Amino acid sequence: MRSITTRFVMLVATAAVAPLVLFGAVSVYSLRAGTRQSVTEGNLNVAARAAEQIAQHMDHHVSVVKSIGADLRDTELQPWQQVRILKNHVLDLDVFRELTLFAGDGSVIGTSRLGDGRLPPPPMSTDEPIIADVSVDDDFLPTTTVSLPVTRRGAGVWLVGEVSLEELWRMVDRIRVGQQGFALVVAEGGQLIAHGDPDKKLRIATGENLSQHPLVRDVAARRSSTTGRDTPSSPLVLETEDENGRGLLAVAAAVPSLNWTVIVEQPTSEAFGLLNRLQAQLIAVIVGALLLTVAVGFLWGRSFIRPILALTRGTEAIANGHLEERVAIGGSDELHQLGESFNSMAIELDKLQRDVRRQERQAMFGRIAAGLVHDLSHPIQNIGNSCRLIGKLFDDPDYRATFTRTVDREFASIKRVLEDLRNLARPIPLERFPVDINRSITEVAESMQALAMTAGVRLTTRLEVDRPFIEGDLFALSRVYRNLILNAIEATPAGGDVTLLVEEENTRVRISVRDTGAGIPQDRLETIFEDFETTKRLGLGLGLAISRKIVDQLGGDITVTSVVGRGTTFQLEFDQLESTHALVAAAS
Repeated sequence: MRSITTRFVMLVATAAVAPLVLFGAVSVYSLRAGTRQSVTEGNLNVAARAAEQIAQHMDHHVSVVKSIGADLRDTELQPWQQVRILKNHVLDLDVFRELTLFAGDGSVIGTSRLGDGRLPPPPMSTDEPIIADVSVDDDFLPTTTVSLPVTRRGAGVWLVGEVSLEELWRMVDRIRVGQQGFALVVAEGGQLIAHGDPDKKLRIATGENLSQHPLVRDVAARRSSTTGRDTPSSPLVLETEDENGRGLLAVAAAVPSLNWTVIVEQPTSEAFGLLNRLQAQLIAVIVGALLLTVAVGFLWGRSFIRPILALTRGTEAIANGHLEERVAIGGSDELHQLGESFNSMAIELDKLQRDVRRQERQAMFGRIAAGLVHDLSHPIQNIGNSCRLIGKLFDDPDYRATFTRTVDREFASIKRVLEDLRNLARPIPLERFPVDINRSITEVAESMQALAMTAGVRLTTRLEVDRPFIEGDLFALSRVYRNLILNAIEATPAGGDVTLLVEEENTRVRISVRDTGAGIPQDRLETIFEDFETTKRLGLGLGLAISRKIVDQLGGDITVTSVVGRGTTFQLEFDQLESTHALVAAAS
């Protein structure tokens, strides 16, 4: 059973703490989700802008090559004039390292270099501009070639320009996210062509291939699903780890016109640093609020529960008989009024108990006095009558013998009454030894046959067990038998029966004393074994109380069943000795 303190704490937790915890959980979740989404979208915007700038940068180079091709298209220029135009553009535009004009058969028409050109002829398999794979020159700088078809009177002529991507590197280097976030560019085949982290530019020179990078693969897969047309790819997000095990937030954006991929990487510790700090602060605030709520609830709850606990302790004390217990509850609320009512009740109960005790003492003394008068008056009267006659008949030897027997008998009765009173105050001394139940019950029955015949009652004995033995006190057991048989004879009208039955059940022996008397009402059966409790009009009522005490000391049980108008049955049960058969043989 839960205490009121537990229930009150659960009430406070349900009413105050649970909503606060729920609010805190929702707040933390919303903060994490919102901040992560904001940070991710910011990095995606950076990647998307970087991809747009790279596309514009390369589109500018293609536009320049187209402009040069327009200058050379159908102008009827001499080869030396074409070479001059190519050299002038190389001198004016630092981004171009070489411009070479190829015929349809792959032969060189003219080049901006002194001597033979270094550029290979283009594939010449399309009418669209071709941007070759990025390579690293001898200075470890990235370069690529832009090939553009130039029509000259129907003949296939191609202009190929070698473009330096050094400016692209500088553009990528300027893309920063926070203090530790950098961008990198991956070509269509997975080749790393630019990296904003200075410590990782060596990866470009070694020709590192990132075709297995999850973002690169996903971008390539999405690109291949666009039915051959370049479309802006959907931004992608990935949380991964670098080679040092550091967490990274990586986002990607495609450069559709080039089939390149821009990836922006930022350590998660920096990307979500503000989130972590805000989350820690929010959790600290929530925990503080929880502790404050619990502390306030505990203090307020104690002030509320303390009077109830005081009333509980007072009630328990009253229930245990300490009617002098009082409670002190301050304030002026209903609990204070309840405490005052409790104290008034305790005072009245104390008075009532004193009155009841006084009345019980008076009633008990009256019953004891009446019982003593009943039990002692007859023996004392007999002794008194005998004493008066002895003075007249002292010379008669027969009467002197009668006088002696009468006085001894009556004094034995008086002594038995006094011993009953004394045995109520202290345990009855018992000596334990094997007792033959059949023999002991038969001897007592024979000794009381005369009393039964005088009362007109038939006293019979039925022994259904072959000499059962128990460990007990023969004198004490005989006293119990005598009390029960005497009560049965006195309760049975003339012509009735009193039956003594000995039977066995498992390892126990049962002795029953049955009568056909008036019976005992049900409400009296619960108190029939108590001290000074009797169903007779007169008497002390000690016989059954002493009998139960003797049976309890011997480790047995005594019970009673009764039906008004049909009779009463007292039953004694004891454990049989395991060596009963050996005892029977020894007795034989």
